[in-house]
Amino acid sequence: MSKLPGNAGVTVLGDKSLEFYRDPVTFYRQRMDAHRVFQSRVLNRPTVFVCSVRGARELLYEKSSIFLKDPTDLMTNMYGDTIVTTNGEEASLLRLSFSSLFTGSSLESMKEHITGVCERHLKNLSSGQPECAYSVFKSLGTELVLGLFLNVRPEEQPELYEEISQLCTLHWHGLISAPVSVKVPMWSSGFSIALDARQKLMAIIKDKLQNDKVGFVGALGSLPLPDSSSASQHLLLFISALIPKALASLLTSFTLALSGNEQEEIRRKALRDCDYLHSALLEVQRLWPPFIGGRRIASEDCTIAGFQVPKNYGAIYISHAVHRDPEVFEQPDSFLPERWSGRNAGQEHLLCSFGNGPRSCIGAKLADVFLKGTCTYLLKHYKWCVDPPSQDLQYKWLPVSRPANRPSLLFSRLDVSKLPDDSAA
Repeated sequence: MSKLPGNAGVTVLGDKSLEFYRDPVTFYRQRMDAHRVFQSRVLNRPTVFVCSVRGARELLYEKSSIFLKDPTDLMTNMYGDTIVTTNGEEASLLRLSFSSLFTGSSLESMKEHITGVCERHLKNLSSGQPECAYSVFKSLGTELVLGLFLNVRPEEQPELYEEISQLCTLHWHGLISAPVSVKVPMWSSGFSIALDARQKLMAIIKDKLQNDKVGFVGALGSLPLPDSSSASQHLLLFISALIPKALASLLTSFTLALSGNEQEEIRRKALRDCDYLHSALLEVQRLWPPFIGGRRIASEDCTIAGFQVPKNYGAIYISHAVHRDPEVFEQPDSFLPERWSGRNAGQEHLLCSFGNGPRSCIGAKLADVFLKGTCTYLLKHYKWCVDPPSQDLQYKWLPVSRPANRPSLLFSRLDVSKLPDDSAA
């Protein structure tokens, strides 16, 4: 065993949280050496940063029972005890209870809703004016989530839909703000506003759970959950603004990667071949993961990639770095969908865009169905390009990845009758 490279600093004065959260990619690149593992101090805790595939596999799979979720995490304050915030046996039982709602026939029944949302939301993209891609896709993701999980659709209940959308946004902004609840005349802290939004959302959710007997809400009521509040807390999590933002992040990256005449052949191959579309989406997740990574706490002394990690150390895996590990991914900074049918065939489990291992995102398969359905619709009905072409597309990575300046794209409608018969659609 070897000592961790880097310096964990001293209490408070040595904390690097601001530097890390301002620009996590520059932060890790300045500190990472050939080992792709180093230590620093974040959230005033000595922390190991994991930037290799090997280290991430150990953290998320092999030693997941040692590296636990932080019980003081803001997610617990905002969502309560859920599948994301609990540890150990309780988390495993919750995952087992919910798995039937995100797999098999339940997942198949969601496809019709996904197709309908895509057709309604994307049919008017070719207005002749550039569209803010991220905003379009975030709105699409919101409609998908609220329709699937709450049976609330904008064409049926426009006022309720708008109310929930706004409350979810307020709740999310509070989650990423300082956890200080302050109210004074004429002003409230973001966290305080988020707690108010949470209370209103929970009232709507509890009403839905009591009165809706169909769809996801109805199925949720029949699950063997640990207590009476579990269903409502999980529904709050499932409709959070985080999910539409993550979907918008990936769809924005997909359209940018396949934008312009020079990518015409890639677009054609992705439309003709479902496997190639899958590879293109894997490559989008690899290069532009929606989340920068995740954080755990070591419950005992252990090792990561051969380095000593003391008990109570934090551990952060950086998906941006893990996905660019040159030991696994040749030409790690290049967009090469073909790698997933070649050298990296069968290795999609090495990605950690949605976490990995026994605590990976339970909705990852649903996200995959949604992304494939949406991208197929886009490829079948549109060609697109960045407009204006001189935009700054440099990425920001927190709270979800996307170009810092929201990109605008010009969509042009295709003549569907001229598409090849063997297209993926």
